[in-house]
Amino acid sequence: MTKEKGKEKEKYTKYEKARIIGARALQIAAGAPVLIQTDKIDPIEIAIEEFEKGVIPITVRRKE
Repeated sequence: MTKEKGKEKEKYTKYEKARIIGARALQIAAGAPVLIQTDKIDPIEIAIEEFEKGVIPITVRRKE
């Protein structure tokens, strides 16, 4: 993790990003509430938009 002006900002690998978006898309497809206002219907597109806005409540734990 890097600090950016007093705010924590995480940098995810492409694999972590794919896993987060995939897991969230699966939740949306199963009926979970959407966390943003959007006109999109496809769960993957909704999950991508949520990821870009930083509202997905999923974290990554890494071994150190």
